[in-house]
Amino acid sequence: MAKREPNPYFEVRKSPIQGKGVFAVRRIRKGTRVAEYEGEHISSREAMRRYDDLSMKRHHTFLFDLDGKTCIDGAVGGNDSRFINHSCEPNCEAVQEGRRIFVVALQTIEPDEELTYDYRYVVEGPIDATLRRLYACRCGTPSCRGTIVQPELLATGKEKKKPVDVTVVRNSRAARKDERVGPAEGRDERTRRRTGSSARA
Repeated sequence: MAKREPNPYFEVRKSPIQGKGVFAVRRIRKGTRVAEYEGEHISSREAMRRYDDLSMKRHHTFLFDLDGKTCIDGAVGGNDSRFINHSCEPNCEAVQEGRRIFVVALQTIEPDEELTYDYRYVVEGPIDATLRRLYACRCGTPSCRGTIVQPELLATGKEKKKPVDVTVVRNSRAARKDERVGPAEGRDERTRRRTGSSARA
């Protein structure tokens, strides 16, 4: 197997947010496509077999949802973009073009600045305290919402104060679909997917 060339825009270092993170090694201009999120394309059913979020002591997967049926598993055949951490005030965004995900700079990023994007996790079913703890955000920004779950889900009244029995959730990151290009079932019939990805290392 040919050795993968290092990304010209960033390198992996220890992150103050969590585990490993990705940091700029040069000035990155707004609109730059800094990386493609690579990995094995697998079914949602296979993703659930590999990663059972609710059995984990802490959330740790590299899944990125494509269409609710297929995910990219960055832990298998992936690159360093899988280590990009979540932030509620991101400097990058994930954009889906067809069956591919690209990380694009939302603003000019200076050397040594950590690259982040909003994971926008999709959770089907009520969002209770257990899920908030499981999908906690540690970005520490002024506007931190305390979770990597999509803000729209928190604002629609789906959040419940009382815990509920959720056996499977959709645990994938979500990317913004590029309109110019066009972009598993569980025991209780809920599915889980992430519309961004979680670099929990």
